[in-house]
Amino acid sequence: MNETSIETRSVVIEREVAFPPEKIWRALTQPHLIEEWLMKNDFKPVMDHRFKLSADWGSVDCQVLEVEPNQTLSYTWCAYGLESVVTWTLTPTSTGTHLRMEQSGFRPDQQQAYQGARHGWQKFLANLEQVLARTD
Repeated sequence: MNETSIETRSVVIEREVAFPPEKIWRALTQPHLIEEWLMKNDFKPVMDHRFKLSADWGSVDCQVLEVEPNQTLSYTWCAYGLESVVTWTLTPTSTGTHLRMEQSGFRPDQQQAYQGARHGWQKFLANLEQVLARTD
């Protein structure tokens, strides 16, 4: 019996951010802040919590997979046939935090979704940095 594995791709964005992990964690987990940089939502940083991200173009169904406060946040990201996982990793540095975002699970036939995510996450992370700069 032969098993064929489908090669999937990931979008990875890494940034050095001049804020402590605790501040970034708040922006990643508090619904009113998430709405400012990403989308409207009903997020809760609770294992297995199902939530929806909503924008004018549609919505994304999500479920929390991992919560390690100020360190790791992971959730599913399912929309328009794409079933992927978004993982945020926060690592303290001498000047702030190394922020890593990975969205994994793009199949070869999902090139448009992959390219959209590559561009979209750059914009979302720029928005996140603006939120961090103006919040306490």
